[in-house]
Amino acid sequence: MPKPSDRYVVRNPDGGWDVKAAHAKRSSKHTQTQAEAIQHAKDIVRNAGGGEVRIQGRDGRFRDSDTVAPGNDPHPPKDTKH
Repeated sequence: MPKPSDRYVVRNPDGGWDVKAAHAKRSSKHTQTQAEAIQHAKDIVRNAGGGEVRIQGRDGRFRDSDTVAPGNDPHPPKDTKH
């Protein structure tokens, strides 16, 4: 079950990328690039006390997940991308 601080970076059907909370109807931020959306999502999660940022690819499938401190990374020795 997602924590209230978790955020999702998802494609907007009209173009660009949105940052959303789980089960949210509206996005908290709309950006033109995925990188901007990821950074904004990480800032939100960090300020909320840590959690997960899940990133959707262009194909609609979630391609990556990043634990933002002070959250617990479920696979710490393997997650070397971030």
